[in-house]
Amino acid sequence: MSAAPVLAVDGPGGAGKGTLCRRVAERLGWRLLDSGALYRLVALAAADARVALDDEPGLAAIARDLPARFSGEHVFLTDEDVTDAIRSEACGDRASRVAALPGVRTALVGLQRGFRRPPGLVADGRDMGTVIFPDAELKIFLTAAAEERAMRRYKQLKGKGFDVNLAALSAEVAARDRRDAERAVAPLRPAPDACVIDSTALDIDQVVEAVLHELVQRRLMPEG
Repeated sequence: MSAAPVLAVDGPGGAGKGTLCRRVAERLGWRLLDSGALYRLVALAAADARVALDDEPGLAAIARDLPARFSGEHVFLTDEDVTDAIRSEACGDRASRVAALPGVRTALVGLQRGFRRPPGLVADGRDMGTVIFPDAELKIFLTAAAEERAMRRYKQLKGKGFDVNLAALSAEVAARDRRDAERAVAPLRPAPDACVIDSTALDIDQVVEAVLHELVQRRLMPEG
C-alpha cells in the first residue's frame, strides 16, 4: 500500500459526493481534495480576467498558475474568500464548460496529484479514479437519478437564499451530465474496479456507512 492511500470518489453533480467526502475525510483524519472547486476557480478567475470560455490556451495558463487555497470548508482565490461565489449555478455551468477543455485538465493534473500526502487523501471529482489516481486503494462511483439530483440541488440553493427554478435546474443538470459524459478527455464514467453506489433512495448516513464498510474490507480503517 502507498504511504499515502487514496479514496477516489467520482460521480455526477448532485449525487452527494461533497458531503460524503467531507464526512469520510474527517472520520479518517485524511486530507480532502475537492477537484470540482478547482475547475470552478478557473472559471471564476477567467471571468475576472475577462478570458473567454473558448480561449483554451488562456484558460490553461490560468489553471497552471491558479492561486487556490483551501481552509476547512472555505475556498480562497489569492486572499479572497470565494466559497459562495464558486457555488453559484452560473459558475458551475461555466466550470463544466472549462472542464471539457483538454488543455485545462492537463494543466490541473499536477496540482491535484500534489494533494496526495500522508496520512491519506479523499479525492472528490469526475475523473479521480480513472485519470488522476488510477492506483487509488478504493474507488467509489456515487450516482443518483437526474431528477433526484436536481431536486437536491434545488433544496440546497433555496436553503442558501438563491432564487432558482426547478425546471431550469433540471435542464442544467441534464446538460452538464451530457458534457461530462461526452467530453473527449477524461469523460465521466466509473473506473472498471470502482464500487458503484446509487444514492437515489439512500440518505447520506447510509452512503457514508456503505463507504466505511468498503474501507474496512480493504483494511484502510479499523473495524468498529
